[in-house]
Amino acid sequence: MNEQSPVTELSLHIAVMSLMAVGGGVVLLGPQVGHYVVDAKQWLSNEQFAAAYAIAQAAPGPNLLFVSLVGWLIAGWAGAICTTLAVLLPSTLLTLAAIRLQARHAGGRLTRALGNAFAPISIGFLAATAWLFTRISNVDIQADALTLAAALILLRSKINPVILIAAGALAGALRLI
Repeated sequence: MNEQSPVTELSLHIAVMSLMAVGGGVVLLGPQVGHYVVDAKQWLSNEQFAAAYAIAQAAPGPNLLFVSLVGWLIAGWAGAICTTLAVLLPSTLLTLAAIRLQARHAGGRLTRALGNAFAPISIGFLAATAWLFTRISNVDIQADALTLAAALILLRSKINPVILIAAGALAGALRLI
């Protein structure tokens, strides 16, 4: 059996996963790609993946394109281009097909039922992603406590998350944490 190149293997994996990325690609693809490239294939370390994810999230543009950076880290420009196409093309084609079907059956029960089902599914995927990245990035009880405090502050106030990120960065720079 022919062995696939890392670019082909990663691109095929991402293409399949992108078809299940309901509610936002980052929600499902983050944990899946992380597990695949770190645990299953060992192409990247936890730290490399977390850094790539963080850089992509901080950059302007679609958050989903963290896969481009992961592809680039694994296989250079070929990896970046192939993983970008792998994450965008399947879902784009599926969306175009769904739009055409929805236009034909706009008032149907199935259309309404699917619309109602997507919100709880998306919330579950988002919670799973938050849990995964908390486990990857929190290294001790102090980090867990800070994450919990930040989450509670965000839930109970209207503070801009960037302020909390800046406060955390400042505390880290001053070696307070």
